[in-house]
Amino acid sequence: MEVRTAVIPAAGWGTRMLPASKAVPKNLLPLVDRPMVHYIVEEAVEAGLTRIVLVTSPGKDALADYFSPSPELEAFLRDKGRSHLLSPVQRLMDAAEFTTVPQEEQLGLGHAVLTARDAVGDEPFAVLLPDDLIVDDVPAIGRLLAVARELRASVVAVEEVPPERISAYGAIAPRPLADGLYQVLGLVEKPSPDKAPSNLGIVGRYVLTPEVFPALERVEPGAGGEIQLTDGLAGLLATQGVYAHRLHGTRYDAGNPVGLLQASVALALRRPEMASQVREVLARELGVG
Repeated sequence: MEVRTAVIPAAGWGTRMLPASKAVPKNLLPLVDRPMVHYIVEEAVEAGLTRIVLVTSPGKDALADYFSPSPELEAFLRDKGRSHLLSPVQRLMDAAEFTTVPQEEQLGLGHAVLTARDAVGDEPFAVLLPDDLIVDDVPAIGRLLAVARELRASVVAVEEVPPERISAYGAIAPRPLADGLYQVLGLVEKPSPDKAPSNLGIVGRYVLTPEVFPALERVEPGAGGEIQLTDGLAGLLATQGVYAHRLHGTRYDAGNPVGLLQASVALALRRPEMASQVREVLARELGVG
């Protein structure tokens, strides 16, 4: 099963990051020295995906601009001998084709994925949620792609969630197949702890077959008129298997201020050129040493 496209839903209002996200799209807020969405695209590219579909909303042109050439800035940096400052994003632009799709109304993750249908075409694709930053030695979406190619089926990433937090996730009814691999027997969006089919919550990485699109079209909108991707996957179960793979690495919810700070520190500590300085700052601020 060949997968070449990554869909990145980035059209939300970013209310958890207000007031910063009032003028700057949440996904462009910085993690160390590059925006949140940069790391998500980097993960996709490192996993071998070569088409990036950014689902955005009106007024978020800056997202597309980040992955577009900037001749004046490039010329300025070249004249100053500082072209290397743009090399991280330039590598991504050279490695992948970028397409922007507008989501006119924010009607849920399922609707965002459905909006990307024409850009994806009739082929399997990956979905990466930019809020979920996953720090791992292997690209998180790459692990799912390997499972999807072996099983030739849709695969979602899951992690164990404390019972008191499961209502914030889509939860799966699992049948264990191997260590960290499950067949999905059912899915429930944001269940109460007493009705959750398990403590395995779906997190922001998916590899999906194109049959998910008609399944999403059949989903009845829920609260707020939203179409949930979890409900589309539940409908997909009627015609084909869906599997879940337990997440490796560490996931940070970078869509809220504390999570963004945690992710920034974790990423900075992985950068050899700044790790020692960051440790010194943390020790000083914490009064350690």
